Amino acid sequence: MSQDKRILVLGIGNYLMGDEGIGVHIANQLSTMDMPAGVDVLDGGTGGFHLLEYFEIYEHIILIDATLDNNITGSIRMIKPKFATDFPPAMSTHDIGLKDLVSALQLLGKMPRIDLFVVSIESIQQQGIELTPEIEAVVPTVINQIMQLLEKSLVAEAV
Repeated sequence: MSQDKRILVLGIGNYLMGDEGIGVHIANQLSTMDMPAGVDVLDGGTGGFHLLEYFEIYEHIILIDATLDNNITGSIRMIKPKFATDFPPAMSTHDIGLKDLVSALQLLGKMPRIDLFVVSIESIQQQGIELTPEIEAVVPTVINQIMQLLEKSLVAEAV
């Protein structure tokens, strides 16, 4: 598989701000698991333009992030954003960086396929590396959904 055909699973969030860091927590757990060939996992921190190179290299990126969207805490949604406006209106503290990144990719004509898993959180805690019990409880579900998506994507690429 050529480098531009690979899949990146990218966890976004601030690990030091509780539930806001769920994407990073999930990326860290996935990085300890056996991943299929051609799949890389990255802790993307709080996002931003330093991630641009990854969006240029990978054809398919699976993002995981927290969102403040007034849904029930722990709700999981999968979105396929094609434009910056497709992102939830209140992604956590770094939403501007991701939205700007997507806009830049569109201008460059280098937009990869993006699947975005968002987990609804209640609030942004100012300190702490622990997830609340409600958010910790959905981590296995998100990981399972990511693994299912990877399996489907890799099968589709092989055809």
